[in-house]
Amino acid sequence: MTWWCTGLQWSGGRPVVGWYGEGRGERAGVLLYGQRLAFVARGERRCPGVRRAGKRTPCPVRAAVSGRTASAQCPECARLDRSFSVAADTNAADPRTYRVYLAWFGPGLVKVGITAEERGSARLLEQGAVAWAWLGRGPLMAARRTEELLRAALGVPDRIAYARKRAVRTALPPAADRLGEVAELHARAAALPGWPQSLERMACEVVDHAGPFGLAGLPPAVRVLTGMVPGAVVAGVLAGAAGPDLHLADGLVVDSRLLAGWELAVPEPAAVTAAPSVEIPSGGAPVEQDGLF
Repeated sequence: MTWWCTGLQWSGGRPVVGWYGEGRGERAGVLLYGQRLAFVARGERRCPGVRRAGKRTPCPVRAAVSGRTASAQCPECARLDRSFSVAADTNAADPRTYRVYLAWFGPGLVKVGITAEERGSARLLEQGAVAWAWLGRGPLMAARRTEELLRAALGVPDRIAYARKRAVRTALPPAADRLGEVAELHARAAALPGWPQSLERMACEVVDHAGPFGLAGLPPAVRVLTGMVPGAVVAGVLAGAAGPDLHLADGLVVDSRLLAGWELAVPEPAAVTAAPSVEIPSGGAPVEQDGLF
């Protein structure tokens, strides 16, 4: 029975690797820092389909996908996925309560965004936010208007590239400094006029993800995975994780989005074909367990 990787997820504040088996549903494997990972890509990368409301609908044609793209979805499944997307403004009638947040990724790297209240802090973990705070809660369109107001008034974006996040993640200022930067921005945001009346303001309570991400044990990021090809091997000790990134002890950062859609297996002892990677520009003792994730 083949199990296909669906990428890194965050569950209960911990990183897990998702798997999908056609006709068998989904499962997840918890990752432990200090654990030794070793896997090899087999066959072709295939579109994993669309996941909605906790259920995955397989791609009807099991389309082949490039091993170097961040998204494992084929164009047809990607379009279907975006038709339900709040981020793409295609689901404006969503009746759920939403929250507006500030997310800090490094000095000067702050964004504002929204997430469904029922998801808790999962969105912040998925994005790799090192520190963050809620700003308000309310209906979707009020949250969206607040996001646009704050983005324009504070001069912060609603998107930050993962390459910029990982370039600074292993050389961050002390926790007090990052918490202070978020608190200062929160105060500036709260003082702005023009907030929608239907959005409830939230007091500043800054959360730091140094623990969940394993930041204290991260080595300098030296190289980043750029794709997978059949027979490519990734092996090393997991030092930490943030957003979709797995940080290995040798300085390799594995962007787990590139693993989705592949059949991953334990490599043979003689397998030596390293997965493609590139150098990351500068500036930017648990027991090891052998095996696949």
